[in-house]
Amino acid sequence: MASCSGTSFQRKIRSQRVPGTRPSLRNGQLLLSTGVPSLDYIIGGGLAVGTLLLIEEDSYESYSRMLLKYFLAEGIVSGHSLFIASAKDHPEEILQELPAPLLDDVIETNETIRETEDNSENSNSSTAVSQNSMTIAWRYQNLPKVQTALTSSSRFGHYYNVSKTMSTELQQSVKFHGFFLPDEVPLDLAVTDCGNMNFGYVKLLRSIQRVIREEGFDGVCPQIKQRNILRIGIHSLGSLLWGEDIDVHENPKHACGLTKFLYALRGLLRTSLSACVITVPAYLIQEFMKVEMLPECEVEMVFFSKVECKLNC
Repeated sequence: MASCSGTSFQRKIRSQRVPGTRPSLRNGQLLLSTGVPSLDYIIGGGLAVGTLLLIEEDSYESYSRMLLKYFLAEGIVSGHSLFIASAKDHPEEILQELPAPLLDDVIETNETIRETEDNSENSNSSTAVSQNSMTIAWRYQNLPKVQTALTSSSRFGHYYNVSKTMSTELQQSVKFHGFFLPDEVPLDLAVTDCGNMNFGYVKLLRSIQRVIREEGFDGVCPQIKQRNILRIGIHSLGSLLWGEDIDVHENPKHACGLTKFLYALRGLLRTSLSACVITVPAYLIQEFMKVEMLPECEVEMVFFSKVECKLNC
């Protein structure tokens, strides 16, 4: 009787986790942080990869724009690629306005310890303090400043200093794609119909699809390089600057332009390693109930004064 000398046992190799993500405790779906830890907690631990988060803009567009900046800034700190689309402000201007992250205090600790060492050389009474400082600083003294951002990318969720903007070095550490509607689509073509969808929406969809396929974010195709996440941020979609026709009664076919765009975008996101956050001026869209049913998650920004008025009425 012949015997098999080989074995079918194969050691299971753990797949490397994408930086800045974690699996959901409920269904194992891959999550990424929105940049606001409290919002991550409310929506179930974070924004799922392949999904869409819709933010209703407030009256002065202050809080909704800040949430979008948090989402993009979290992508830079986590090492994710960015895709920023806008029809009002240039994407590079939005990138330069991102808040500075509050990273691990490695650099601050290192600088503080070095100052203590310099001062201790001039004072004999602080010799013991200098020795204790050296025992703390030996593991940090040879680390470059970039190392702080790299170690911070393994964390999930960060806090940011709104009074400061992100450094240029940190902004340039990730790949950035921009879509500025006036540069991509001429003004006379922005309202041209393409299957009940204006030409600006079609151009934006094609641009997102091209980045997903060419940069290796397509979940259907096998990935050759290390897996990463594409964060898509679209500012004030559905406004007049995007060629959206608010008067639905005169042009009924334009009413489904934004909804068709969101349907197509969800199809792209679902099969890709990407997540999208869109701010929408809900007060300008007459049939907004159709729009708010499309994304997986929706957030409405309301002033405290309006909440008090609703409670008192």
